[in-house]
Parts: sequence; structure tokens; C-alpha cells
Amino acid sequence: MAAARASLGRIRPESSILFLCDMQEKLRDRVLYFPQIVSVAARMLKVARLLDVPVLLTEQYPQGLGPTVPELGAQGLRAISKTCFSMVPPLQQELDRRPQLRSVLLCGIETQGSSLPHWALDLLDRGLQVHVAVDACSSRSEMNRLVALDRMRQSGVFLSTSEVLILQLVKDAAHPQFKEIQKIIKEPVPDMGLLSFFQGKSNPLLLNSRP
Repeated sequence: MAAARASLGRIRPESSILFLCDMQEKLRDRVLYFPQIVSVAARMLKVARLLDVPVLLTEQYPQGLGPTVPELGAQGLRAISKTCFSMVPPLQQELDRRPQLRSVLLCGIETQGSSLPHWALDLLDRGLQVHVAVDACSSRSEMNRLVALDRMRQSGVFLSTSEVLILQLVKDAAHPQFKEIQKIIKEPVPDMGLLSFFQGKSNPLLLNSRP
């Protein structure tokens, strides 16, 4: 069977990796919807562990911004510290070790130009597909959040929700881990303030959407 075209945005556990980005203590009161974002990212982490999808965790300048928040459930993961706004340079060796890698799933902070868009563009430059879980990402302002999501979409990033990504990874209700994953996705998803982004004719995500 012919390989799936990269433009379709298919994801498979064996060729994907989950990036958990900079969900740290000192950002708790600065970022919109912080508890909700962490809650959804924690769901992604649980599923990644069930499906043996590798996970990489970063912390931006932890001396100043503190450690990763405990409710993410990332205990046991080695956090990679960084000061650059992209996470790709400090993770270069990890990426080089995975020649089978095709897709990167992004969750975290911040959606604005200082973080996630940098990472997304750097990963696209490496020829990787980038999938942003929009309900597991946020910023300090809604304007930055919205514009950054649109900027990433224009560059070729796939915008999705955590549940859509999870179901793409598991593929089949016959999967041996499906019952455990079903329990995770049945948990109510908290409000992320995203519905307003996709309503109204003035929304750039709708005005510039692909045909």
C-alpha cells in the first residue's frame, strides 16, 4: 500500500512524538486558561504513555520561571532546560536519534511568537509534520493566542484538538488500549475560550481558512 501523503496530516504512534512545552509554576498566574491547558496536556501525556509515543518535556529558564507544575503528571520525565525561544536546538540530539519521526504533537506555552510558532517553524524546516493541540496551548493574551494560531496554520501547521489527535493515534476501537483511552477522553474537557475564535465573520481563522 502506498504511503500516506504528508499533506494529509496522518499521525501514527510509531512515527510521532509529543512535546510538552514550558508549563511552569511562575506562569500559572500569567497565562490564560492555565489550569485548563495543563489538564488537557495531561490527557495527552496519559495517552502517549499508553501508546508508547515518546514524550519530551521542556522548561524555559527554570531558575526564574520555576519547575513544571505537578498536575501535568510529568514526574519521571527529565525536563530539558532552555533559554532560547525554540525548543528545537536543545532537542537536536533527541530528534536526530529518531530517524522514523514524521509527526510532532505540540502542547504548552506560549502560543504567541515567543515560543510555539518558533518551535513549529523550526520543526517544519526539518521536514516534519506539526500538529498543535489548540485546547492544550495558550498565551498571556487572547489576541496573541489567536494571531499565533493563524500564523502557524498559514505556515502549514495542522491545528487540531486533543481528542481528534488521540483518536487519530488509536485508530481503532479494537486497539488493546482503547478502553483505557476511552476513559480519558470521556472526561469533560474544560472551557478554553476557543469557541469565540471560531465564530463570527471577523475571525481571521475563518477568513483565511483553506478551501
